[in-house]
Amino acid sequence: MSVSTAAADQSLCTPLPVLGRDVTVPLVTGGEVTYAALDYAASAPALQRVWDDVAAYAPYYGSVHRGAGYLSQLSTDLFENARGTVAEFLGCRAGDQVVFTRSTTDSLNLLARAIPAGCQVFVFETEHHASLLPWQHAHVTYLDAPRTPGQAVEILERALAGRDPYGPALVCVTGASNVTGELWPVRELAAAAHAHGARIVLDAAQLAPHHPVSVTELDVDWIAFSGHKLYAPFGSGVLAGRADWLQAAEPYLAGGGASRKVTRREDGGVAVEWHESAARHEAGSPNVIGAYAIAAACKALTEAGWDTLVAREQHLIAKVRAGLAEVPEVRVLSLFGDDAPRVGVLSFVVDGWNSSHFAAALSAEYGIGVRDGLFCAHPLVRTLLGTDPGTQGECGAPEAAPGEKSLNAIRVSFGAGTPDEHVDRFVNAVRELVRDGAKWQYRTEEGRCVPAV
Repeated sequence: MSVSTAAADQSLCTPLPVLGRDVTVPLVTGGEVTYAALDYAASAPALQRVWDDVAAYAPYYGSVHRGAGYLSQLSTDLFENARGTVAEFLGCRAGDQVVFTRSTTDSLNLLARAIPAGCQVFVFETEHHASLLPWQHAHVTYLDAPRTPGQAVEILERALAGRDPYGPALVCVTGASNVTGELWPVRELAAAAHAHGARIVLDAAQLAPHHPVSVTELDVDWIAFSGHKLYAPFGSGVLAGRADWLQAAEPYLAGGGASRKVTRREDGGVAVEWHESAARHEAGSPNVIGAYAIAAACKALTEAGWDTLVAREQHLIAKVRAGLAEVPEVRVLSLFGDDAPRVGVLSFVVDGWNSSHFAAALSAEYGIGVRDGLFCAHPLVRTLLGTDPGTQGECGAPEAAPGEKSLNAIRVSFGAGTPDEHVDRFVNAVRELVRDGAKWQYRTEEGRCVPAV
């Protein structure tokens, strides 16, 4: 089914079942309401399919790679099969490695430890901190925020043209912004990197849950993503891609599992032979359930059909954007413009409102969970807001008067498990809060806005 066909027949696009879909929460104004989880960009709820698969396996859990018992062998097979499932999900090349980590942040820090000596790293200032910060001990160049996808490619090409042509180089870029949801021109950036002898790693934390991602089709060298954003919140992540730098690097962690052979030396020390497989960077007992959950999510999303999932999400994005456009006080943040393709992540500010106050009112008075702040992407949000670092205003008082610049923003995000009702409630709540104001009093507690007792 094509995307256009799927979009035309919304009856085929029901939300995927997720945990928490029937949870009710109290409202400060009285009564209860079904919770509207609209903070998928931080952590998406577990797919029911993932939970069921994990629950079915849990009684058979055992140690991996170390045991002769049946449960250990079963768990080892399950763990390694999960690696194969992820490789297939990501369209990995022959010879690529899939390393299980704790998260996207962990994956990119692992790669930062594995880059060759003297490697030049190029990263846009618009990145999430997970992909912005791990390179500080390398020769890193931070690139200015582009205002169009084409400009992103031009900025990168200019930077690469001035690098040492004989040394190793790496480009790090997001696939979809965790602030604006906008899609980045990954394939074009990869082509520019390779044309200048550089490699590229894709931060797919916000892309993989919303859109098919392929190492081969995008022609990237590595992909990193997190399970907790891919409907598998069990503390696991993935770094997948070329093996050579990973095999040549010292293990990310030293310990059991990473070592093939350890012997005593005559001088009293120890000599270590490290594995060359993914196990080299997976020392200690791995998170088997987390890896299995990621594999289960990969299977569930693939079987649901990306055409259908993308079409339904675009339907929800259109609803949110149309609703917010009807409120003049709301400004949606964007780097590439209103028409830029995006996933289900949007950030905005409201004239005259403290962002924390607005988010707290959405939660306490409407049962809607969103996020406020700088979203671990401080340079990007400040660029979009046109502000210098500042302090959030006191709760209950406007952060910025109408027409003035806001210090923080509000983010709404959704995905495969989001029903239309949650999006409709959100849009109506924004409209009512702007028109009528909050119904409750709020106070500041440890820097957060909370309902007054």
